[in-house]
Amino acid sequence: QVQLVESGGGLVQAGGSLRLSCAASGNIFRINTMGWYRQAPGKQRELVAAITRGGSTNYADSVKGRFTISRDNAKNTVSLQMNSLKPEDTAVYSCNAEIIYINGGGYYTNAYWGQGTQVTVSP
Repeated sequence: QVQLVESGGGLVQAGGSLRLSCAASGNIFRINTMGWYRQAPGKQRELVAAITRGGSTNYADSVKGRFTISRDNAKNTVSLQMNSLKPEDTAVYSCNAEIIYINGGGYYTNAYWGQGTQVTVSP
């Protein structure tokens, strides 16, 4: 069974920093793209940042220059360093990963989500 476990959310004042981490575990063969999404109350979930296995990154315009996504392929982890946080960054942040896993001698691909972690930025 594959699962993603997040950590690092919390409450911070505007201008502060937080670091989110997400660790994948289970019968994992390989992880392709990993990413962070967020959903604020009353809004649709949006992509914050994504990173390919090779390290290519993609950011939402609203976080460019403030957030940095990174990953450790050996440890099956992805992190999101968030600097210069703004109240509008307040949301539940969830990690996502496309994972090739092993089951019964076969290889399968599925997209997995973490449980979500709350980030609250006060004015």
